[in-house]
Amino acid sequence: MAHACIFGLQGPTLSRLERAFFRDVDPWGFILFKRNVETPEQVKALTASLRELMGRDVPILVDQEGGRVQRLGPPNWRLYPPGRAYGQLRTNDPLYKREFARLGGRLLAHDLRAVGITVDCAPVLDVPTPGSHDVIGNRAYGEDAETVALLGRAVAEGLIAGGVLPVIKHIPGHGRAAADSHLSLPIVEAWFDDLDGQDFAPFRVLSDMPMGMTAHVVYTAIDRTAPATTSRKVIRNIIRKSIGFGGLLMTDDLSMKALGGSFSERTSKALAAGCDMALHCNGDMAEMKQVAKGAKPLRGRSKRRADVALARIAKVPEPFDVFEGWARFEAALHG
Repeated sequence: MAHACIFGLQGPTLSRLERAFFRDVDPWGFILFKRNVETPEQVKALTASLRELMGRDVPILVDQEGGRVQRLGPPNWRLYPPGRAYGQLRTNDPLYKREFARLGGRLLAHDLRAVGITVDCAPVLDVPTPGSHDVIGNRAYGEDAETVALLGRAVAEGLIAGGVLPVIKHIPGHGRAAADSHLSLPIVEAWFDDLDGQDFAPFRVLSDMPMGMTAHVVYTAIDRTAPATTSRKVIRNIIRKSIGFGGLLMTDDLSMKALGGSFSERTSKALAAGCDMALHCNGDMAEMKQVAKGAKPLRGRSKRRADVALARIAKVPEPFDVFEGWARFEAALHG
């Protein structure tokens, strides 16, 4: 039975040690980074080897937003713009911007599906505020909740149409954080009404999406000590009830410095709080063994959510002329 964890890899091919470990632990999925990517042929062989090893169509994830967060890049893949570019098109027509964003998502899906990647950790639904840390910055589609929701949904729909699952992040909102959760724990002291009206709003609009990724952020108006990832109050009362998100909820990377304690403790706390899946990205074997100790077999509601998410991967993507699509995309971007 698959376990409630997603692991990274050390390099462009599976090592003998990784093969033995993954076969024994049976993680639900894997995530790729630049260290795992060389050429389209190599990535396609790597994803095929992971599925052969696990004996199932295991989900394979990547962070492919565009801009500074793009794991598959030149010279073998085109460079995509950051999310903010979608909202800064030279037009006042929001429907034109939406179509451009959907096309961007569809092009991303084409790239990923071609090499066996079936889940993209995008769109970013965080709404940055003045004075916040630039870890989100131009990754956000705009500076207001309405723009972020409109364009975020368009990107998500483009990904789904191309046979790739989107992951809305960082739920319930990282845009107000004054620190980078990769390096330290952000503490947001905003009033609840401000959070509800701005930060949570795009996630509410996209609450029907199949997968979501938590924010390693403390919201003192809800839970004064625990970040969303390990807070039962945030997950139960905000993410599940107020926002209404019913999909598979995965943690952000457990190796980020925002979290404390051993990796088994981080994992068990996140799952106990209500996360369905623990994500560990750096491929460090000692850390992954600790995560595996804290993880549990995927069953019950979490398994149902995982099954429902995977069922939304289109067996055959919608018809798409990638050359014509790129021509339209470039014309809109540079026109």
